[in-house]
Amino acid sequence: MAERSNRREVRNPVLALPSIRRLQELPPEAREAVRDILADLVVDARGRAQASWLKNKGPMAAYWKAVGAYAHHIRGALR
Repeated sequence: MAERSNRREVRNPVLALPSIRRLQELPPEAREAVRDILADLVVDARGRAQASWLKNKGPMAAYWKAVGAYAHHIRGALR
């Protein structure tokens, strides 16, 4: 089994986006507000993914799983 890279931009692909720097330059209060919204989105998307999976709606489950993953990555980039 191959080892995973320890580079930040490999573990969090959002860090490679050119515009992420603009989010990181926001004042701390604004970053915290955005992080709170994204945290709510992560929880909501994961719940929707699970509900979709239980209803045998695989494509919607995959969509919500991806939404949750990207929200989680963006939130992590704002730390």
